[in-house]
Amino acid sequence: MTMKVGTRQVDGVSIVDCNGRITLGEGSVILRDTVRDLLSKGNKKILLNLAEVNYIDSSGIGELVSAFTTTKNQGGELKLLKLTKKVNDLLQITKLYTVFDVKDDEATAVKAFK
Repeated sequence: MTMKVGTRQVDGVSIVDCNGRITLGEGSVILRDTVRDLLSKGNKKILLNLAEVNYIDSSGIGELVSAFTTTKNQGGELKLLKLTKKVNDLLQITKLYTVFDVKDDEATAVKAFK
């Protein structure tokens, strides 16, 4: 199953709805291209909605970190929304849960941006 993304704007925040698997190859490339495209258009507030991501591998984790770093380096903010249990557990194990700002509610997440 390949990953699909859709982007939408809510109160100046770009929400990227991810669906599928973030894995080595297509999934991580789609995520990278989407984040870079948003940043190139001046969208500095990015919220990755991972509610429909059923699997993520080490490459996918690397891509999340890369997206976070790229966004931060360009003066933006990247947050994660609605992690599935599997993705949440993976972020806990890798200690990355402390790096990302993770929210469970979209409205709260949108308000959390500066």
